[in-house]
Amino acid sequence: MRMRIIAGSLGGQWFKADVGNRTHPTAERVRGGLFNSLGDLTDKTVLDAFAGTGAYSFEAVSRGAKSCLAIERDRKAQQSIQDSILSLNVAHRVKLVKANCSSWSDNNPSLQFDIVLCDVPYDDLQLATVAKLTRHLKPTGVLVVSHPGKQSSPNIDGITLLNSRNYGDATLSYYEKSSD
Repeated sequence: MRMRIIAGSLGGQWFKADVGNRTHPTAERVRGGLFNSLGDLTDKTVLDAFAGTGAYSFEAVSRGAKSCLAIERDRKAQQSIQDSILSLNVAHRVKLVKANCSSWSDNNPSLQFDIVLCDVPYDDLQLATVAKLTRHLKPTGVLVVSHPGKQSSPNIDGITLLNSRNYGDATLSYYEKSSD
């Protein structure tokens, strides 16, 4: 399968998206809605947790993000992301980490990002891991969780739901750190 980068400096380019039984590629309209709502990404740092196809990472750097760290544990998806990093010539801005998100977080507790994107497996939302990943948000950072469209936005300790946008089969929920 191939996917298209929607906009930005890489807009219109295609990349490989090996889809396994644990990877659900985000529809183009959902990705477009997400990145349009995030606005200007110039000089922003992005954590793409549960990276899957790498689509969020590639779209982020295409739209000006300074860097993106993509974390993926599935070997087939990892190879697909690595191939796409090379074919899109973005190795200087997208780094693939081959790991489980929870373990990575435990080993890198002080790394922080402007935007944390969590496109969790729909059959296992891993809310404990998503909650752990909130420590990687900068004080003004935004966390976005993609989840099945029929489910309400998950409650996650330590962060406040800003809004959610439903796209039928997917909902994007936007959060920020709670003020003390």
